[in-house]
Amino acid sequence: MPRTAQSDKANVIAFYEMMFNDCEPAKAIATYAGDDYIQHNPHVTDGKDGFIAYFERMAAEYPGKRVEVKRAIAEGNHVVLHCHQFWPGGLEYAGIDIFRLDDAGKIVEHWDVLQERPDHSENENGMF
Repeated sequence: MPRTAQSDKANVIAFYEMMFNDCEPAKAIATYAGDDYIQHNPHVTDGKDGFIAYFERMAAEYPGKRVEVKRAIAEGNHVVLHCHQFWPGGLEYAGIDIFRLDDAGKIVEHWDVLQERPDHSENENGMF
């Protein structure tokens, strides 16, 4: 089946949900990552092993964490996810994750930004 924006979005969402919600980062990397994995988040070591170690630790330290993908945008070799993260203790975050895919549709690079969801908003529009 040829690669499309829809298939890229579906694969990136499946990758994100597998590593975050299902707590299976090694399986997510094995299934959806390319030969290399470049990481731009300063809290995560570069490469596949660093990714796996970080998210295995997060699963152990924060059982019950979960994410809801609110929207996905694909253009060229990039997919952007707008997500709502729920962490134990009532912490919630709005996140933007940017993934670059190789020509085979495998994830090879990641950037992200997070914003804690505030208790108060100056507008009624919400973050999602």
